[in-house]
Amino acid sequence: MATFYINGAEVTVAKKQKLLRYLRDELHLTSVKDGCSEGACGACTVLINGEPCRACVPDTERLDGKHILTVEGLSDFEKAAYTFAFGEAGAVQCGFCIPGMVLCAKALLDRTPDPTEEQIRWAIRNNYCRCTGYVKIVEAIRLAGKILREKKIPLPATTDWKIGSRVQRLDVEEKVLGTGKYPDDYYPEKMCYGSAVRSKYPRARVLSIDTSKAAALPGVICVLTAADVPGENIIGHIVHDWDVMVPVGGVVHFLGDALALVAAETPEILEKAKKLVKVEYEILPAVHNPEEAAAPYAPLVHRKGNLLAHKHVSRGNAEEAIAHSKFVVQDHFSTPFTEHAFLEPECAVAVPDGDGIRLYTTDQSAHTTLHEVTMALGLPPEKVKIQNALVGGGFGGKEDMTVQPLAALIAYKTGRAVKCKLTRAESLLIHPKRHPFEMDFTMGVDENGIIQGVKAKVVSDTGAYASLGGPVLERACTHAAGPYAYENFEIDGYAYYTNNPPAGAFRGFGVTQTCFAVETLLNRAADLVGISPWEIRYRNAIRPGGVLPNGQIVDDSTGLVETLLAVKDEYDNAKIKGIACAMKNAGLGVGLPDWGRCKLIVEGDSKVHIYSGASCIGQGLGTVLVQMVCSNTNLSRDDIVYERSNTWIAPDSGDTSGSRQTLVTGEACRRACLQLHEALAGKSLSDLIGKEFYGEYLAKTDPLGADVPNPVSHVAYGYATQVCILDEKTGLIRKMIAAHDVGKAINPLSCEGQIEGGVVMSMGYALTEQYPIDENCHPTARFGTLGLFRAHQVPEIKAIVIDKPGLNVACGAIGIGEITSIPTAPAIADAYYRLDGEPRTSLPLTGTPYARK
Repeated sequence: MATFYINGAEVTVAKKQKLLRYLRDELHLTSVKDGCSEGACGACTVLINGEPCRACVPDTERLDGKHILTVEGLSDFEKAAYTFAFGEAGAVQCGFCIPGMVLCAKALLDRTPDPTEEQIRWAIRNNYCRCTGYVKIVEAIRLAGKILREKKIPLPATTDWKIGSRVQRLDVEEKVLGTGKYPDDYYPEKMCYGSAVRSKYPRARVLSIDTSKAAALPGVICVLTAADVPGENIIGHIVHDWDVMVPVGGVVHFLGDALALVAAETPEILEKAKKLVKVEYEILPAVHNPEEAAAPYAPLVHRKGNLLAHKHVSRGNAEEAIAHSKFVVQDHFSTPFTEHAFLEPECAVAVPDGDGIRLYTTDQSAHTTLHEVTMALGLPPEKVKIQNALVGGGFGGKEDMTVQPLAALIAYKTGRAVKCKLTRAESLLIHPKRHPFEMDFTMGVDENGIIQGVKAKVVSDTGAYASLGGPVLERACTHAAGPYAYENFEIDGYAYYTNNPPAGAFRGFGVTQTCFAVETLLNRAADLVGISPWEIRYRNAIRPGGVLPNGQIVDDSTGLVETLLAVKDEYDNAKIKGIACAMKNAGLGVGLPDWGRCKLIVEGDSKVHIYSGASCIGQGLGTVLVQMVCSNTNLSRDDIVYERSNTWIAPDSGDTSGSRQTLVTGEACRRACLQLHEALAGKSLSDLIGKEFYGEYLAKTDPLGADVPNPVSHVAYGYATQVCILDEKTGLIRKMIAAHDVGKAINPLSCEGQIEGGVVMSMGYALTEQYPIDENCHPTARFGTLGLFRAHQVPEIKAIVIDKPGLNVACGAIGIGEITSIPTAPAIADAYYRLDGEPRTSLPLTGTPYARK
């Protein structure tokens, strides 16, 4: 037993437990986020006697007499100060890390009211952020210090919500103060806890599952197996190959496969019950990599075979063009599995709703979740309601189902509300990762450095399930040519099933891998020609009206040259530097149905409510849509309400993936605005109560291999140039410069934040991040050992937003979410080659000051 103080109030706690569990589960102080429960991420930071401490570490019995402060306990002025500062600086994206950052800031500012940038970075060094790259969080803390010193909240730099304004995001306050709800923040009445028993082996036949002892344990509500799944037991995002639970007689495909599902009154009983489920296996040989998967007589991961997908892209005659080239460069490249490391682990809360259920989820499409959950439950869509809660980061890793069908099944079977949440260790194992690639590239250029042809072969490990492995391979192949004007290109791509954790969508969607290869070869070609890497890109850059290697004629929004010019002076003046370019599609493309949908409803409050099935996962979609409505209707910000995505009112607008929502859903919103604007002629909103205005947009493209001279593979592309500048003495990165063509920047402040975050994420990809897998196909990393960059390790980042008109949809906007991470690794690799002359063809790079000893 211990008596201590929470936000000034005395409490006495009899039960020994972690402080985090007491604050969240008993007091419901949900600003204190559970990111890892391992003392690594910092999302659960509180102040104990004024010092930052991770609440998942201390037991309550050791806190006698101590004072604990959470964000809820800040003074009203402090709450207003931090909310303003973080909003004005653009420091809030997914928001999951922000309350912990605020408390670290308070501890610093209480003792050092006017800190230096170095002091700020050091103060938040133990708190990870995966979205922002820390740049704007540092700016926010500096501004908060100024406000607290002057004891006055300033006016925002802009209150104009028209397109192009650097307005504060609409969700800042709820994320800074922790009042906004992520799924784990829901505690419905009579809620129980659910979790799955996972496989002990990466490949084995399940001979029996004995649930009797677990079911008999007092406090256990149910123990379910595949036999209890009322609908389809095999679901999947695109390919239906993923078991909800592996049945007796079935074969497990990786260590994350669910075999039984337990629900219990408390987390403690739940964990005890899971250990009582006994499974008998016939152990089978596992497939560890694509080489094993492709071998003759290899064990079959899936009955249909180990090859998930083969993609072939060809235009012109690459082999002949290379043979006649003045200079030819070639090499083999390797890129690794990468963990998304979003701060919020997967969680779903399911609540009975009549004879159906309501599900609160963290995912990248409520409608995709609806589709797969109704498949598993065998229910019609109207019986299941999916509500997107706040999403604590996704980056592609929350496109696939993890806990959603399991929570839905328990609630449907028991009539009880239930929370299903992955531990951080489970999350690291279960959700799909970035694909590792093995790549062989050959490039030929003429005496002037003009690319004559590129030929390549790439092989990816898609792990145990398809996920997005096919589309990722396709995008890797279609973009492997780079953003350059030549027409002799050929690539073969293969994606193989293995018994490793699955791989799927990850920011960059396959292009991060092939860009590393082609940009590295282009830098080598420049050396052979005797021109600079900047110059070879300028000579080859695709320009408006030019033809890409895929045959597409690009439009007037094409801004690669502008990104090159934006970095030229600093590139020329730096001594040790590296450079790379990239392009990335916006929208699904290649002939896939790609619908954006938006509904504007004038409700009884005489306000326009925006409904779209598009998930906001931290990129600021709600703010974008509000700015579009303000610009296209002349309504004020106060007239508009953004509603979080759901499935019973908001129309399906596809996944938040492929940098598509700003463009595709944005155009749908614009079209709905035109109708609303027309209806408002001579009328007020109160005259239109109950009226709905619906817009939809099909981003129509040609399929891969279409028999047309110049196929439209994608409705739009973004372009980028990034430069890495090294410190000559230390070899550390001194500065990253990232110039990005975004079409029309709806909110330049948000665009900058996306760029900064994407650069830092791929700095980790290039230099420090590792996701090692042992011989048992088991990932051995913990969250704290993944190698994520921390605030005090991040160099200066200069984000340059190239605002270039030319696109005729979505008010000219092109998505930016993915391309920010694509050219970073090859730019860094080039810089280190200039430093020491050592070519590097695998990630993370070796022989740098960042490499693990």
